[in-house]
Amino acid sequence: MTGPLASVSYSPFEGHPEEGNRPTTAQIRSDLETLAPYTRAIRTYSATGGAELVPPIAAEVGLKVAAGAWLDKNADRNEREIRSVVELSRKNRNINAIVVGNETIYRDDLKIDRLIDYIKQVKRETGGTVPVTTGEIYSVWLEHPELVSAVDFIAVHILPYWEGFSADQTVELAINNFFKLRQAYPGKRIVIAEFGWPSAGYNRRAAEPGRVIQASLLRDFVSHAEQLGIDYNIIEAFDQPWKTFEGSVGAYWGLFDADRKAKFAWSGPIFDPAFVKVAMVAVAVGLVVSLPILLMGATTLQALVLAFFANAVGAWAGVVFDYWQGHYFVVGSAIALGIGVLLMIPLVVIAMWKIDEIAAVLFGRGPRRLLPHGLKAPEGFAPKVSIHIPAYYEPPEMLKATLDALARLDYPNFECVVAINNTTDPAFTDPIAEHCKLLGDRFKFLNLQDVKGFKAGALRIALEHTAPDAEIIGIIDADYTVTPDWLKDLVPAFADPQVGLVQAPQDHRDGHKSPLHDVMNAEYAGFFDIGMVQRNETDAIVTHGTMCLIRRAAMEDAGGWSSDTICEDTDLGLTIYERGWTACYTNRRYGYGLLPDTFEAFKKQRHRWAYGGFQIVKKHWRRFLPGSSALTGEQRREFTLGWLNWLGAESLGVVVAILNLLWVPVVAFVGIAIPDKVLTLPILAASVVSILHFATLYRSRVRVGTVQALGAMLAAMAMQWTVARAVAFGLIKDHLPFVRTAKGGGRGKRVNFPAFDEAVMGALLLIGATIVYATNYESVREVNLFAIVLVVQSLPFLSAVALAAFETSRLNDFVLWRAVQARTAELFGLEALRRGTLYAETGSDAADQRIEPKV
Repeated sequence: MTGPLASVSYSPFEGHPEEGNRPTTAQIRSDLETLAPYTRAIRTYSATGGAELVPPIAAEVGLKVAAGAWLDKNADRNEREIRSVVELSRKNRNINAIVVGNETIYRDDLKIDRLIDYIKQVKRETGGTVPVTTGEIYSVWLEHPELVSAVDFIAVHILPYWEGFSADQTVELAINNFFKLRQAYPGKRIVIAEFGWPSAGYNRRAAEPGRVIQASLLRDFVSHAEQLGIDYNIIEAFDQPWKTFEGSVGAYWGLFDADRKAKFAWSGPIFDPAFVKVAMVAVAVGLVVSLPILLMGATTLQALVLAFFANAVGAWAGVVFDYWQGHYFVVGSAIALGIGVLLMIPLVVIAMWKIDEIAAVLFGRGPRRLLPHGLKAPEGFAPKVSIHIPAYYEPPEMLKATLDALARLDYPNFECVVAINNTTDPAFTDPIAEHCKLLGDRFKFLNLQDVKGFKAGALRIALEHTAPDAEIIGIIDADYTVTPDWLKDLVPAFADPQVGLVQAPQDHRDGHKSPLHDVMNAEYAGFFDIGMVQRNETDAIVTHGTMCLIRRAAMEDAGGWSSDTICEDTDLGLTIYERGWTACYTNRRYGYGLLPDTFEAFKKQRHRWAYGGFQIVKKHWRRFLPGSSALTGEQRREFTLGWLNWLGAESLGVVVAILNLLWVPVVAFVGIAIPDKVLTLPILAASVVSILHFATLYRSRVRVGTVQALGAMLAAMAMQWTVARAVAFGLIKDHLPFVRTAKGGGRGKRVNFPAFDEAVMGALLLIGATIVYATNYESVREVNLFAIVLVVQSLPFLSAVALAAFETSRLNDFVLWRAVQARTAELFGLEALRRGTLYAETGSDAADQRIEPKV
């Protein structure tokens, strides 16, 4: 297009006129001076409230005016508008048309007869000196020939966006509708009084807003209209941020933005003027996120994977910047976006941490700090080890098995201190006292009453009864049976005087009890075969209170066992690190304990770990400040990201799910403030990364079958509510009682459904997703994305429900599955199924065969 436009809609208001916003003469003059080079005429929609100032100022800059009179259900205001527009037409010779009402029939503000009366009134009072019409959509003109007869020309509004047509269809649709009206009313002058396209907002079925789309479409329409001799008016001159009542696109129909800057040029190449800024932000953020790769010593493929995802983060940052720059915000929406982005940042950090771990495991150089099997001690190096076994109402037969395994240790210099605390029933203490006597002098029995400080208190007293010449303290839980080579293989690591502790993984010997126990065991294995191996590379392992050996000097240097938290083992291990000691880890199994008896016990154990973990964060965070401890930068990073990934991710997931639930009625029934894709896509992307992380690393590192791995993923997801609840308790309570995990006994009779809370949350999220999807009549993509997010957020809660229901069902029985396998083998002749390979052999068999994890 080379010449000016035929006409452009102009509203002088910078806020809603009904809220007292009134334009000034200077503001209108500035606006019209901006518009004058681009158009020959303007169209207004009101003749009061300051809009009456427009025609005389328009005359000053050489613009014609189609003056509008706003009509609605307020009869008094309608009369004022009519009087004002008639008066304006008499005083301003540049008014070339009067538009009486704007879509009043479409909005059902007036009946057709009353509108025609107003039109006739204006005609009488102007004496026919100015053409008079009204603005209505295409269908109203076709359905009301009596209205056509009442006006001097048809002012038709053709806005295909509102009908959900794509941009490719829009110009052709507008031209076709014009000619259909001409065919219906031959000889009648027709003006396309509104045609436009929004530059931002949400899609409406096939209609996609966008700055480039707006530019291309308007240029195409104007070219066709002028070639065909069609009179037209483009809506509108300037963006109107206050038009929130017109949905997500209401503010973005302008040829100029709210700062009066042109959105596009009418000739030459079409491009998004914001593209360069957005690209610069994306590249800059991607570069900053990529910089740590240079310090990692990564392999080429590992670096490429990390760089790709770092730049994906940069692209997201660019999209967020573009959204911020390209949209108008009231205070509330700006705060909502800010909070949303702040919540997404830790989610993005967690996702990058998982990508880092995937890249390291799949494409990195492999573990280099794992203790080698068969580590040889220097000649004559056999320091005395004092093994402490704390117990509280533990089944005697289980504890006896633990002591018998210790008696078989292939190590010349050790003692055992059994510390049963606060257990008043002789049935739990007397058999153990007798058994210790039977095993000999190496086994000391302590029956401790009125012990303060839970397990840590008992361990402090055990330390008081430790042989003076014991240099190493071993800790095992009362349910663990160790292999004979535990001390022989691991004590040599203490030949290095800097080593403060040596940790071996937990494993279990009763996974064969049920498929659910098998799943629990697989879920535990992931942490010890993946997370601990990777953390060990930066000497930042998490100390666990079983299968752990601690140098006595390091323990004393760290202040011994503390009762400040209910995870005294992890607390002590971190303190040892803070004092400058190092640690060693092996992923070889040297001991096998018992799994929680029930899914409820599994949850309670995880709650205790998470609550204790949060206590540790509160206790130690100051020691992560520069210069406050001997922690290295890598150790600080690993512990911080570990806490964020575990405690933060689960808590954040629940918080965002609750916020989204609260937002469902707003999205479904109010139709405003729909969460944009800048907030929903990161949630979906993080979920995909989590699944990818679990699937790839389990396949690479953990010796379990596919079914077990899937079950382990469900078990891990199922803990989201439990962990988040523990963190919430940690925020409001400094101390909770230590709860013993039920092991080694019968399941007992279930009183309450152990996943009731999760069932409620999962159901609410699914109901919310259904409501949002069902009420999305215009197929807005962001609304469907929001519904998908709700479904994805329901999965952790539904996983807990599924496992709780599975526990008491017939499916939780290996006998059933083996029968299914056998029957399937008979039907299809599959020898592998006949041998039973749906579940890998676990439990006591694994202990006997000494199956090692993959590295």
